[in-house]
Amino acid sequence: MMRKVVLALALVGTLGACSAEPVSQAAPAAIATWAPAPVGEERGSLVSQMTMGHTDFAVRYFGAEAVHVVYRSTSGAGDAGTEVSGVVFIPKGDPPEGGWPIVSVAHGTTGVTDECAPSLYPNLLGTIGTVAPFLERGMVVAVTDYEGIGTPGSHPYLDPDAAAHNVIDAVRAARNVVPSAGTRWAAIGNSQGGQAVWAAAERGDYGDGLDLVGSAALSPVLNLSPMFDAGSSMTLPQMLLTPFLVDGLQFERPEVTRSAYVRGALEAERRALTACTDLLGVQKAEAATRLTPADAAPATEAARVEMADWLRSVSLPRRSTTVPLLVIVGGRDQLIDPKWTQDAVARACSMGDIVEFSRAPEQGHSDQLATSDGVRWIGERFAGLPTRNTCQGG
Repeated sequence: MMRKVVLALALVGTLGACSAEPVSQAAPAAIATWAPAPVGEERGSLVSQMTMGHTDFAVRYFGAEAVHVVYRSTSGAGDAGTEVSGVVFIPKGDPPEGGWPIVSVAHGTTGVTDECAPSLYPNLLGTIGTVAPFLERGMVVAVTDYEGIGTPGSHPYLDPDAAAHNVIDAVRAARNVVPSAGTRWAAIGNSQGGQAVWAAAERGDYGDGLDLVGSAALSPVLNLSPMFDAGSSMTLPQMLLTPFLVDGLQFERPEVTRSAYVRGALEAERRALTACTDLLGVQKAEAATRLTPADAAPATEAARVEMADWLRSVSLPRRSTTVPLLVIVGGRDQLIDPKWTQDAVARACSMGDIVEFSRAPEQGHSDQLATSDGVRWIGERFAGLPTRNTCQGG
């Protein structure tokens, strides 16, 4: 039983995936979060930058440099400015002709509070495994923490526009840190990050001046509303995700009460279950064994409908894109039903999108094997190789 619980905890994004203390020298300054929305070159402009002295072994092994940044971005509504933290990684050596290509990496769910900012940890709360292969290939890598994680203000969990802005502006921030970087870029993300890079692909208008060659969405959160269909039952990973969904709903609708969705052990053990490092790993696993289905069930029909409606409002796809997409889903994913992803891809195909869809029968949620496929696919996009389009039977 305990082994199943530990696996379930690992399924929820990168929760409980690492055991590092925050890097104190990379802590963000106290800055104003809400300012006029940036325009033109203000997007991605640097508020601060600082070379990180303590980096992961993989960064040192490839001779790369890591710079902690705070950069300007735009709120999901587009009517206000935000300041977002992250890390820019600079590869060893000289840039190729045309400048270094850039990869914007969007992390899976780490949490919604400031201590859950990946930039505060040498291993980026597990995301370094996605960064390292691109450093090995001589690419600049930008990793955003997302709005409200590591900087003042609340995090708009699963707001696709906020995430898209953060992912795109991380590329602009990287070009401000590394003047020898080019304009060609790609995006890769898993789970919450998979939604973010898909949303970035849809926002070609916001990414003007940059050349996105493709987005790789691994185990992407595209539509979670079926979790709250009438009569549906949740898996343990879905129950563990529910507190974060409530955070996202409350960001959009502050009048919502938490008790309408979270109670019992899920509320009593909230600190352990939502911890973004495994410093509370034992407590997390033990608390998860005490969860019951009633702990994450909407208290009323109105509450169920409200959550489902909000999840549909942040679902993807929303508009067509000419940017190629790679979508990988694990057949054994207990957090995101593979059918939900297949249905979203079918909608994207009907819009005319170019999608290479792959279902890996033996993989689970955010499987590391999917990352390897994503790295390969992005390398092919930079190389200008033809894209396989499964929407057309490719």
